[in-house]
Amino acid sequence: MGFFEIVLIAVGLSMDAFAVSISLGLSVTKPKVKELIIPGIYFGGFQALMPAIGYFAGNYFANKIQNADHWIAFVLLGFIGGKMIKESFSKENDEKKQSDAFGFVKMLVLAIATSIDALAVGITFAFFEINIFKAVLITGVTTFFISVCGVKIGNIFGTKFKSKAEFAGGTVLILIGIKILIEHIS
Repeated sequence: MGFFEIVLIAVGLSMDAFAVSISLGLSVTKPKVKELIIPGIYFGGFQALMPAIGYFAGNYFANKIQNADHWIAFVLLGFIGGKMIKESFSKENDEKKQSDAFGFVKMLVLAIATSIDALAVGITFAFFEINIFKAVLITGVTTFFISVCGVKIGNIFGTKFKSKAEFAGGTVLILIGIKILIEHIS
């Protein structure tokens, strides 16, 4: 798996954070620099931390399941992508009217919730002996910038793009899973 695939995975993983950042952008009249950066730090930090945890856990198990690693990657990425696509059609209210939208507890819960998928992706990174430090850096920085943009976009455009971002992110993850499977089968 090369640089381009890692960037695509990072973008795909960051779509949940982007969608949540859009809803955070709706909660403020005019976001201050602090309100733009806080989601980026939380989401980018957790999107970097979770694949690292998954990678080291996956590395422990990699030798034991090496013959099926491509199938596991395919299933994990397909499941995560399918979940994101399903959520893109959900009509749930994103708690956009809470007054403490950028509070510690809420941001921590949102960061964990949006990065669980990255834990599973980290496990797939272990199967392909990816440079985890490069992958974590790319994922964290990508999510940081996408989250900052999400807050600004949410503030300007509202929820118009939320479902489209989740759908696109899910589609990217599924396509990468299919690519991995095809490369290892052929």
